[in-house]
Amino acid sequence: MSKLVAPHGGKGLVCCLLEGAELAAEQKKAAGLKQIEISGRAKGDLIMMGCGGFSPLNGFMKKADWKGVCENFLMADGTFWPVPVTLDVDEDVKVGEEVALVRNGEVYATMKIEEVYEMTEEDKKWECEKVFKGEGEESADDVFWKIALEDHPGVKMVMAQKKFNIAGPVKVLSEGEYPEQYKGVYLRPAETRAAFEEKGWSTVSALQLRNPMHRSHEFLAKISIEVCDGCLIHSLIGNLKPGDIPADVRVKAIDTLVEKYFVKDNVIQAGYPLDMRYAGPREGLLHATFRQNYGVNRMLIGRDHAGVGDFYGLFEAQEIFDKIPYAKEACPEPGKALLCEPMKIDWTFYCYKCDGMASLRTCPHSKEDRVILSGTKLRKALSDGAEVADHFGRDEVLVILRAYYEGLTEKVEVKMQGAASGDAM
Repeated sequence: MSKLVAPHGGKGLVCCLLEGAELAAEQKKAAGLKQIEISGRAKGDLIMMGCGGFSPLNGFMKKADWKGVCENFLMADGTFWPVPVTLDVDEDVKVGEEVALVRNGEVYATMKIEEVYEMTEEDKKWECEKVFKGEGEESADDVFWKIALEDHPGVKMVMAQKKFNIAGPVKVLSEGEYPEQYKGVYLRPAETRAAFEEKGWSTVSALQLRNPMHRSHEFLAKISIEVCDGCLIHSLIGNLKPGDIPADVRVKAIDTLVEKYFVKDNVIQAGYPLDMRYAGPREGLLHATFRQNYGVNRMLIGRDHAGVGDFYGLFEAQEIFDKIPYAKEACPEPGKALLCEPMKIDWTFYCYKCDGMASLRTCPHSKEDRVILSGTKLRKALSDGAEVADHFGRDEVLVILRAYYEGLTEKVEVKMQGAASGDAM
């Protein structure tokens, strides 16, 4: 019997991906169905439903689920879930109709529509306030909407959604480019679980990455390895906002770092196919929720986890775990609660006087003695062709990143925020 944490939701891994004869038959049927063009976000959601990463979801959420998730983190059946997973359309569709869900000419799934519900502008605003509004300086009531539509990519995404949401179970027909483009890195939950069991791991941490690993990321992973059997370095290989470093470059950088600076028996690198939602604390909860499906029971949550701009407090993504109904006693059935717990780490940095990596809990020295590390700060320096501070990243990784930036013909301005600059320390 596996010692790994059970998949979320109490139903085991719920995998909607078809294979073999069943896949061939559904692909043939899909050719005759009405085609609905979906967003990149929905494509990633479908692939996660296909591989079991979004267990126990087997389709897009109905209105009662959407409302419950936004309002109190619970689906209609009492299952914990922190962020809505919905599909927006403007096509004329009806309950009972079967449709093909298509992205750039490829059919990713078929769906039998069980519910169609309108999303008014007020509904979208309500969702944004519940899901994206935090406690940072840019999330004050009188400030949030003044700047969110311009500066918050998650808010802009939701407010641009189409007029209706459709809900119902899906049959996933494709995992897109990920199995080939990221061979050996794109791993399904069943595959990571098998790898953990082969290594004899039962307590597993996960490091969430959307930036290349700098020294702080490396430090977080190594802290977790000291107290867990192993660490899953799990990077996002779906779509990011303009200015972020693409997945193939990040994967190459992580490979180099793991090869040279980790005991390889204690770490696994993998990628998952979602787009970032930029939901700050709520996205931290989502990261823990689907990592549980991958076999992870300790989610590393550091400073400004999944943050964007200054919309969230520096440790709000840690604090939210203490405020939400994720414990066993908070859900009607134990299997429906979140079992993956946070591993909360303070602000980390390189300290010249300590002569090594440290945190606010261990370093007694001043801000002037510290190299403040952040993915945004690193991207800003590389994009501007500026010097990267000593001890910010490993030299072998910086070579890869500089080569990427030197090859760009068009650069996107990288905006600095308080958390990334270290001003808030």
